[in-house]
Amino acid sequence: MGLFKKKKKPEYVEEILEFGEEIDRRSKRRENKAKQVQKAKQAANGQQAKPNQGQGQGKSLATEYCEQIMAAARNLEETKREYKIVTDYLTDIQTLENLPEAEMQKIQETAQNVLNLNEARDAYLNKSKTISDAQFAQMEQLEDEMPEIIKRLQSNESYQTTVKRDMQYLEGEREEWRYYQDSLEQEETILRRLFFGFAGIYVLAVGVIVILGMVMKFDIMMPFVAATLIAGAVGGIMALRLQNDRMGLKKAQANINRAIVLLNKVKFKYVNVTNAVDYACEKYHVKNGYELSYIWDQYLEAVKEREKYERTNDDLEYFNDKLIRQLQRYRFYDARIWIHQAKALLDKKEMVEVKHDLLVRRKKLRSGMESQVTDIRGARKEIEKLIKNRPGGSQEIKEILDSVDKMCGIG
Repeated sequence: MGLFKKKKKPEYVEEILEFGEEIDRRSKRRENKAKQVQKAKQAANGQQAKPNQGQGQGKSLATEYCEQIMAAARNLEETKREYKIVTDYLTDIQTLENLPEAEMQKIQETAQNVLNLNEARDAYLNKSKTISDAQFAQMEQLEDEMPEIIKRLQSNESYQTTVKRDMQYLEGEREEWRYYQDSLEQEETILRRLFFGFAGIYVLAVGVIVILGMVMKFDIMMPFVAATLIAGAVGGIMALRLQNDRMGLKKAQANINRAIVLLNKVKFKYVNVTNAVDYACEKYHVKNGYELSYIWDQYLEAVKEREKYERTNDDLEYFNDKLIRQLQRYRFYDARIWIHQAKALLDKKEMVEVKHDLLVRRKKLRSGMESQVTDIRGARKEIEKLIKNRPGGSQEIKEILDSVDKMCGIG
């Protein structure tokens, strides 16, 4: 780009400064003539009420042209003021470019601090939030109590887990004893049936022995004793087993009752601690103590970031003021604007872009002023045509035109 090439020192600054002084002088003259212009305008409007229709129409058109000229003149004054401001900014840039390297280095050091602090502040503002504003407000409100609340909630959750495990164990033990009880009851039923069946077999066997002894004429004592001993042994075993089963049933029922009592106590504790945990989770809008602890950690981190942000703002304000003071030593038109363009003080390419934008703006303003002056001159010629060879009333319009000429610098 041509802007990066080394050029001879431009002369536009001196030219614009002279033009700005001329604008100031003309502005003062415009203020002195303001009342006179207003009076002449009112006089020109008054001429429209005269009976002469042709002459009144001509003066009405002349008055409209005068109003257009006045509006254009006001716009021209605004453009001139903007032109002078842009020129002042360009003058400031030229002053920076002509500063000694040592002085410029001091300014750049301050600008670097301003740029770094701005980036740190923007990084904080653009950082995504890990907790909502409502959560932050709640943590801030309970800041002194929150560590104890988290500790209590986590303790309750740990106790809830322990109680639930005990409850599950007791439920398992109760079911195990019930299963054992059911098996004993089934065994007892079977043993009773076997006992009665075996007794019937014994009676039948005795009857067979007696009948065979009578028919076959042999001694029945030995078979009878053998059958009795066998029946007694089997019956004794069954009776002993039934007795053990009755004792087992009593023990099983006792253990079942004990498990039920303990289970009821544990269930009561479980319900209480569960209610406490659920209430705390509902109150703090979390699912568990771990989530509450996480939110608390994020809150503490957010507080640190906020404190860092506030310190950054304080430092940024200090270096902003320092940069403004450094630039004001060289009588800058607007030293404050450079705190928003600190990068341009550090990067020559960025400075070239800023300067280029100002030059483009200045060129557009100059074109606008030339166009406005052309419009004013065109309207003035139309007025001169309208009032030519028309007696009376033209003096007031001429006074307006002369005031506009003085105000706008049109000869």
